[in-house]
Amino acid sequence: MLTVHHLNKSRSKRVLWLLEELDMEYQRIDYQRDAQTNLAPESLKAVHPLSKAPIIVDGDITLCESSTIMEYILDQDVEKRLRPEKGTKEYYQYLEWSHFAEGSLALPVMFRLFMGMETRSGDQKMDGYIAKEVAVDFGYIESILAEREYFAGTEFTAADIMMQIMLEIAASLGLLKGRDNTLAYLAKVQDRTAYKKAASFG
Repeated sequence: MLTVHHLNKSRSKRVLWLLEELDMEYQRIDYQRDAQTNLAPESLKAVHPLSKAPIIVDGDITLCESSTIMEYILDQDVEKRLRPEKGTKEYYQYLEWSHFAEGSLALPVMFRLFMGMETRSGDQKMDGYIAKEVAVDFGYIESILAEREYFAGTEFTAADIMMQIMLEIAASLGLLKGRDNTLAYLAKVQDRTAYKKAASFG
């Protein structure tokens, strides 16, 4: 049985959400961040050298990195759900947004998150660049969600799971103010039963 090594307040919620959407059996092993450092415990390093969640173990396969894990799980689904058929326009839109979440979007969002964790005096060299990236990335997201119900088209896919976690962090940082299409989309996907179950695990 597939095992998910789940760290609280981490991207591993994506993996749990996907598994719940697919109603796929799995075992969950929970880890808690250190209350002082907010880092993952040393015990996670025994599972994977990077000591980062999510990590899955399935037989002799151990994987880290959200997007790789998502693709692996989708490959195990005999019903071929939550991923458009390869070669279609929707499939390439799915790929774009699956990679966008941890590519273009992650840098400005995580930078803003880390900025809020330190005492800062005035603007720093990176602030202007990050502000530009925030405006460009969220402007693009807003325009896409004005045209489509979901990121890959009319159907909910695993790309929405990849994107939602970053949007959730962005919302907590106030980066979605005035982005009405994005906020409405976020509320819609957070109302899914599988999301609520995954979120309840911390």
